[in-house]
Amino acid sequence: MADVITAYRERLIDETRRSLPASDVSLVESAADFAIAAHAGQVRISGLPYATHPLETARKLAAMCLPTDVVIAGVLHDVHEDVGVPLEEIEHRFNADVAKLVGGVTKVGKITYRGEQRYIENVRKMFIALADDVRVMFIKFADRLHNLEDLSIVPESKRVRIAREALDIYAPIANRLAMHEIKAQLEDLSFPYVYPEEARWVESLVATNYEAKRIACERLRVDTAAELQRHRITVHEAEGRLKPRYSLYQKLLRHNRDISQIYDLTALRVIVGDVADCYAVLGILHKRWKPLKGRIKDYIANPKPNGYQSLHTTVAVEDGEVVEFQIRTMAMHEEAQWGAAAAWRYHERSPTKPTARQLRWVEEFVQWQRGVKNPTDFIEGIKTEILRDRILVFTPKGDVIELPEGATPLDLAYAIHTEIGNHATGARVNGTASLHPLNQPLRNGDMVEVLTDPKRKGPSADWLSSVRTTNARSKIRDALRGTLKTKVASWVSATMPKRK
Repeated sequence: MADVITAYRERLIDETRRSLPASDVSLVESAADFAIAAHAGQVRISGLPYATHPLETARKLAAMCLPTDVVIAGVLHDVHEDVGVPLEEIEHRFNADVAKLVGGVTKVGKITYRGEQRYIENVRKMFIALADDVRVMFIKFADRLHNLEDLSIVPESKRVRIAREALDIYAPIANRLAMHEIKAQLEDLSFPYVYPEEARWVESLVATNYEAKRIACERLRVDTAAELQRHRITVHEAEGRLKPRYSLYQKLLRHNRDISQIYDLTALRVIVGDVADCYAVLGILHKRWKPLKGRIKDYIANPKPNGYQSLHTTVAVEDGEVVEFQIRTMAMHEEAQWGAAAAWRYHERSPTKPTARQLRWVEEFVQWQRGVKNPTDFIEGIKTEILRDRILVFTPKGDVIELPEGATPLDLAYAIHTEIGNHATGARVNGTASLHPLNQPLRNGDMVEVLTDPKRKGPSADWLSSVRTTNARSKIRDALRGTLKTKVASWVSATMPKRK
């Protein structure tokens, strides 16, 4: 057992030497030795010493190039809750920041589905901890990833629950934090346990279709590098990548399970020096290969709501294969892979961490959840609103309003003003003459004019099934209750005998 612990410790220290300042390696070594001693005698379900878990959690954090205090807190994340080491001792041995992070992880605890109310309280605790210090979530991600890697040896009764928590809660939070690399890992590790038959189906599709595309992609990578070199474009990196399994599954569902409609099963990522080179590469690629109509997306000029930036284009190459290119700078790549964590990686010596954009939604959640009293509304809102991808829509006045993916003109109307929502009759999207139905989803970048009629008496009950936001749903219910009270009062007034 000692040899196993030593091997895990060495893996952590090797990763630390690659990613942290040399002067900090001894601090991580000290934390590792402290955790090994604290967890002595504890064993994981796998039969391995428990200390292997915090050591591996910390290694994952070091691999993300996160600051030393986060890595040390990862090593120590269970010593307070599971072993009873006081936070004061952690502060004395290491520092106050490490103790704060360990305390934050302890407060979040373990999310479980054992009872609706307990689930709600655990989710609330997680978001409050997120709002206080996003680094706590980085540690929780690394902790959960290692637990998922060992899931095959967990008792069957617990596997699905643990995997579903990762798929329903952890992965969407990683997505909202724009940590796409972590999101993909969480989803792909959970997928086979939550949807085993579907996962096997996707795996068979990949096995059948991937090899030819991989060969074509590799050949294209070499051709592209040579072409860009001829144009004196400095390429920092050009690599092919396979679409993550769960992401592929979701896309297949949107395309009637037809893999021939999936153009980014493999993609070629080109990383260059600056924005000007990004557009230069796009022009060179389109001169060499024919781009597919409607498949060019400029996320540099128009970033996604979570800050993602890249140029995307899909081209048809000589052998008939269709390949997607993603063109970006190294800074954009860091942001795309690591999101909120990229700010800490790149700006770790800055006194202020530029994560306000990724964390604005967490603060909005803290405000949102205070007004949600109904447990069903809370759970539904978490899944369909708080953790959904976002879209940006524009009003004729130029206001930009962020809504959850799938939101309708009614959601927009109520986001603007309650009275606009209550009296909405339709919407015009992107200046078209035809009316856009109030119950049809909007798309990112739509310009939307909500049409109203002051004579309209208010919302109808069927609007409740046409909205995605808790704000709109709550205001519709308030209006319906007000209408019902008015009708009851009128009925009572009409039926009760008047006093003489």
